[in-house]
Amino acid sequence: MPDTDSSRRTFMALAVAAPAALALTSAASAQTSTARPLPLPGAGRAAVITGSSRGIGAATAKRLARDGYAVTVNYLTNRDLAAQVVRDIEAEGGRAILRQADVADPAAVKALFDANDGAFGGVDVVVNNAGIMIVGPFARMTDAAFDRMMATNVKGSFNVLREAARRTRVGGRIISLSSSIIKTPPPATAAYAATKSAQVLFSSVLAKELSGRGISVNSIAPGAVDTQLLRQHGEEALRGIPEQTPLGRLGLPEDIANVIALLCSQDGAWIDGQNVFANGGLG
Repeated sequence: MPDTDSSRRTFMALAVAAPAALALTSAASAQTSTARPLPLPGAGRAAVITGSSRGIGAATAKRLARDGYAVTVNYLTNRDLAAQVVRDIEAEGGRAILRQADVADPAAVKALFDANDGAFGGVDVVVNNAGIMIVGPFARMTDAAFDRMMATNVKGSFNVLREAARRTRVGGRIISLSSSIIKTPPPATAAYAATKSAQVLFSSVLAKELSGRGISVNSIAPGAVDTQLLRQHGEEALRGIPEQTPLGRLGLPEDIANVIALLCSQDGAWIDGQNVFANGGLG
């Protein structure tokens, strides 16, 4: 026969000891968690974001700064807006510098990256965002408008990506902004859609050229995002878009910044050479 009293005493001792042991383990875990907070994903890393004085670029600069990246904020003409982006980042404890550069000018792009490297020691993320949108049918598109858009969106992107290819550190990310308009471009958007298609091709080829360096290269194709770039064409340009979108609204700059942050994170490390449509289901 088993010793019933002995078994009962053993059971009672374990019942008393188990909560105490659990409490000690929880306390030790809490202490460890307090003593060793997880590092931010961008800690010790730096990002160059072109066209980041407003819209998607500004939202991306702020988001990556919150993730721990030191950020170089670039602008062409809107110094005051760009300076406010830097102040917003610094107010939250982040690090940022401000640099003017016309991406259509190769020397200016080189100087932009030089400034970033001088301030932060190198670059880990490049967001090729600067661009302009001029729409008009073939018959009325002027040479000046066409050339200006090609200089900024295509040659400018090439200049930025060329510096990114030369400078981005091992394990980095290079992201270009395309547009969902490339799927089914409406009338009067041929030239603009062509410049945004270039981003997809540039990214696809560059991803292959940087093979072996652990650098992912992707493009993102936003849908209709509520920015000054879109609103410059008037309220008529926005009419009906929310109703055509399964999610029932215009996109926000922060929506695209969040996708960029995902691609920059370890969770997005296996995505390479892709064009990611971020458009609320439109098209």
